Amino acid sequence: MHEAVFCFTTPHAALLHRALAPEAGEVEGSRSREEIALDGPETLVLRVRATDAHALRAALNMWLRLVNVADELQEMIRHE
Repeated sequence: MHEAVFCFTTPHAALLHRALAPEAGEVEGSRSREEIALDGPETLVLRVRATDAHALRAALNMWLRLVNVADELQEMIRHE
């Protein structure tokens, strides 16, 4: 089993958690499992576990992109 954990510090942590949490979990037949949690009011924790390195890389590519896009959207909304 392979694992990667990322902590993101952002004032939008709670909003990002609400937006991304429904996408996390284990999908039947998937080789990865993701968890999204809050560690305080401004820290979002992403934990990805996978059966092999290729599955971990693929899951990380998707999840890191999702977190980045969600955070960028919050910044855009805040500045309008």
